[in-house]
Amino acid sequence: MKLLIDMNLPPRWVDFLSSRNIEAIHWSSVGRPDAPDHEILEYAAINGYIVFTHDLDFAYLLARSRSTTPSVIQTRIPELRPESIGDLLIATIKQFADQLEAGCIVTVNEDRRRVRLLPFAQ
Repeated sequence: MKLLIDMNLPPRWVDFLSSRNIEAIHWSSVGRPDAPDHEILEYAAINGYIVFTHDLDFAYLLARSRSTTPSVIQTRIPELRPESIGDLLIATIKQFADQLEAGCIVTVNEDRRRVRLLPFAQ
């Protein structure tokens, strides 16, 4: 499993995830900081990444396009540092590993996680 960390999350997520045997890159290392979200989704889909973000636009774009890839993990928790929510993210990845490989959006809140399989029904 490979994660592409969106610009709205700190780059130190890469080291955190790598130390837990999850391949990760930060968008700033492969794309323009001001790239539109559809470009990030396209890169992730072509290169087999799951997008990790704090942005709700990815769900909208996937719903509109009826795409089945890439999967997206979107956190709705205000605290974005790996030191604060890293263990929750790892547990979420393990819990939904099969769905993430198949194509889904996982929303992570402080008290719950929700998964929606792709493509979204119209």
